[in-house]
Amino acid sequence: MAPRDSAEPLPPLSPQAWAWSGKFLAMGALAGFSVLSLLTYGYLCWGQDLEEEGSLKAQVDERPEAGTAGTSQPHLIFILADDQGFRDVGYHGSEIKTPTLDKLAAEGVKLENYYVQPICTPSRSQFITGKYQIHTGLQHSIIRPTQPNCLPLDNATLPQKLKEVGYSTHMVGKWHLGFYRKDCMPTKRGFDTFFGSLLGSGDYYTHYKCDSPGVCGYDLYENDNAAWDYDNGIYSTQMYTQRVQQILATHDPTKPLFLYVAYQAVHSPLQAPGRYFEHYRSIININRRRYAAMLSCLDEAIHNVTLALKRYGFYNNSIIIYSSDNGGQPTAGGSNWPLRGSKGTYWEGGIRAVGFVHSPLLKNKGTVCKELVHITDWYPTLISLAEGQIDEDIQLDGYDIWETISEGLRSPRVDILHNIDPIYTKAKNGSWAAGYGIWNTAIQSAIRVQHWKLLTGNPGYSDWVPPQAFSNLGPNRWHNERITLSTGKSIWLFNITADPYERVDLSSRYPGIVKKLLRRLSQFNKTAVPVRYPPKDPRSNPRLNGGVWGPWYKEENKKKKSNKTKAKKMQKKKSKARMRKQLAAQLLNKMPPKCCHWLNAKLSALVKLRLPGF
Repeated sequence: MAPRDSAEPLPPLSPQAWAWSGKFLAMGALAGFSVLSLLTYGYLCWGQDLEEEGSLKAQVDERPEAGTAGTSQPHLIFILADDQGFRDVGYHGSEIKTPTLDKLAAEGVKLENYYVQPICTPSRSQFITGKYQIHTGLQHSIIRPTQPNCLPLDNATLPQKLKEVGYSTHMVGKWHLGFYRKDCMPTKRGFDTFFGSLLGSGDYYTHYKCDSPGVCGYDLYENDNAAWDYDNGIYSTQMYTQRVQQILATHDPTKPLFLYVAYQAVHSPLQAPGRYFEHYRSIININRRRYAAMLSCLDEAIHNVTLALKRYGFYNNSIIIYSSDNGGQPTAGGSNWPLRGSKGTYWEGGIRAVGFVHSPLLKNKGTVCKELVHITDWYPTLISLAEGQIDEDIQLDGYDIWETISEGLRSPRVDILHNIDPIYTKAKNGSWAAGYGIWNTAIQSAIRVQHWKLLTGNPGYSDWVPPQAFSNLGPNRWHNERITLSTGKSIWLFNITADPYERVDLSSRYPGIVKKLLRRLSQFNKTAVPVRYPPKDPRSNPRLNGGVWGPWYKEENKKKKSNKTKAKKMQKKKSKARMRKQLAAQLLNKMPPKCCHWLNAKLSALVKLRLPGF
């Protein structure tokens, strides 16, 4: 599709920019050759659990395809990779082999103007709620293991909405949306079953995570309980795939299924079973080599998930969505070349993601979508595909973009608020004056409107890291295309359509466009809710919870507080009673004897009734 004319005026911000409106809705310590991986190698090769694709074809016929018998609602399979860089897929020119992802994307629709958030929690929260971070209070950083924080409970989640229309909902993999109380757990947020980790990272084999010295615990759950039975050294990518296979083997394909598979890979620590290193001995950089092995294992996992969908009768009526949660981290083996920046930044390398849709239900297969798509769009899109409903009073930031993907129509989305983080480290040289009195450019923020992208504050690490920069010691900064941010610089403007690599700052050339985008930022900011980023709670230490990361805010705490409140109330009542008696005695002493009996009776009655003021 032809890009919109860059001179097109900016549309006014309206509730439709972030609400439902009719049809438009709104990212190592152990090496791969560890003793553990070698010992468990034969046991871990789940690829052997499934037969080869050719021998599966006969078995596919044993169960009816859901598309021909049963539900008109499609099976929804959302696969989220962790920290996969923009270049780290075969069809983007990577040296890492990803034949499964390449094939699925080539037969589906590649999303080449697709955006997520720069770090884990924000992307996951926006996927599951359809709302920007500023509308859930998760504008700053991630949810830390020791924080009493989680995805706000007053937000209807995607699995909850899908359950309303008959879907069976299952999650396998990384949660990272908070767990300090039981109500925050995946099974309380709409998932029928959950198997995976609660934290943002951990050992791929032991499933242990240390947040700081002395604060360590086990992090693998089955529904609401620690999955100690699975503490047997299985590599998480393979273990999660086994669970997906089990779910598909036991579910009736004539009934709608929502399967959210959030792999831990390829997030650090950089670990992989030994056999996946075979094709990457030529890669000098050890981190890049381990990363490549991990990604190859992930690609094989997607292959086996696809085979299972076909084997058990789901494939013909399935929509498979693949996405990374943020950009790659070069210091941990990832590559976003030729994009600028990395994970944790608002440069394109941090937020522009690998993504595609694969489905027999697509009308235009084998195409590339260059329309603007954001991770919040999956919420209304999937609910619409499921024949569900979104209440008109729910203000969403996502749009239904199915026709954009399936039929090649224009995207209803014209802008993306990448974020406004009011508590991130302020840019030293930012000011209201630099923002024309419209916006304080010391604040970290980023917004995209049509072709234009504006950044303010401190956007983060801004180098371009070419593939040849990966020496044996890590990405060599001497080989990077480095840029020194000019003194006093706190605002940048780019035409992303013409300059996707953010090499030419146009902020001084087009002050009028800068002002328009600053006003848009200001308007968005008026709708923001307070930031939720509480201090750590010492009660979160796994040592106090049986050695497991898990909910620590017990209901007993409420009871204790309730008892204390009751005791205080009783104390106040007794104090008031004593005051009443003293007041009565004083009155009795001053009254004539003849009225004492009558007044005493009345005062006694008033004390018993405990009327206000007595």
